[in-house]
Amino acid sequence: MSDATVFSSPFAHTGNSVTYVMLQVCFALVPCTLFGLYLFGWPAIFLFVVTCAAAVFTELLCLYWLKQPWYRVLDGSALLTGWLIAITLPPWAPWWIGVVGAFFGVAVGKQLYGGIGQNIFNPAMLARTALLITFPVQLTSWVAPAPLGSELAPTLLQSLSITFASAPAPDALTGATALGHLKTALTLDHSASDVLANDFVWWKALLGMSAGSMGETSEVLVLLGAVFLMWRRIIRWEIPVSMLATLAVFSLIFQVADSESYAGVLFHLTSGGVLLGAFFIATDPITSPISRLAKLIFGAGCGLLVFVIRNWGGFPEAVAFSVLFMNSLTPLIDRYCRPRVYGRLPGGKPLPPLSSVDLAREVKRR
Repeated sequence: MSDATVFSSPFAHTGNSVTYVMLQVCFALVPCTLFGLYLFGWPAIFLFVVTCAAAVFTELLCLYWLKQPWYRVLDGSALLTGWLIAITLPPWAPWWIGVVGAFFGVAVGKQLYGGIGQNIFNPAMLARTALLITFPVQLTSWVAPAPLGSELAPTLLQSLSITFASAPAPDALTGATALGHLKTALTLDHSASDVLANDFVWWKALLGMSAGSMGETSEVLVLLGAVFLMWRRIIRWEIPVSMLATLAVFSLIFQVADSESYAGVLFHLTSGGVLLGAFFIATDPITSPISRLAKLIFGAGCGLLVFVIRNWGGFPEAVAFSVLFMNSLTPLIDRYCRPRVYGRLPGGKPLPPLSSVDLAREVKRR
């Protein structure tokens, strides 16, 4: 008989490790990230590298302080956290924004709760929200795309100054996101239909040729990564579909009721980071519910909150706030949406014993 320690069942294993899942998500983010780095040039590249490096370094510091093995950093969770933070920041934000965000996301958002698997909030969105509240100027300073090699793109030296010396961006490149532009126009009593008719082209937003973070640019490439994750069975469809469907339904209802004050379905689905949030952030297996019904409720809550905050909140974008709020409700949703235990009635009571006749019928039926 073996001396190996035997733990309680179940013993089923899917073959997926934490490292495998994290690297699969990173791989799915590569297309939209590379396109974003191309669109926004060297400042975005510097910010991305600094943020990811800061996240990994913070993880190493936390492991050292907690006297845990350093090689746990190789699971890829810190890299993914830094990656998600970087692609949700303004591409030309100063370097210290990325460092502060990475430190907060890893040290406070994850390690403070006990490490991976113990956190109740998505670390990247927690860091993004903390940065937005603390440094609103830096987090709302956007630039229009300036692709590498174009006349609008800053040189390497200018890029170093923008990222590491907080040099102001050229006036010709400053801009606002579609959500920010619409919100500003509505506060000036402009008509939403007129603003969208003159300034919003949905296919450009879908392809990513607009101001925003790297995760808000090419929605097509975000969807490509999402399809890859679903094909690899890293994520499931319930949360993204219910989130996007809820946002679309409420957008349609309010636009039909008052097209002068509310944008339509295409605008909400192709603007901001809603697709990135639906497929890459809200589906985080640690901070999202377990059962199918719970996932549908979670996604619907995220979609509803995105619509509410975008239209009546103080910020034009709402994905981070909505995901964090629903993260806080995840234990409650799981509690009331627990699936029935196999072999028991819905109330938890065991099934009554079968008679010999009923047992024979059941065996024959199967």
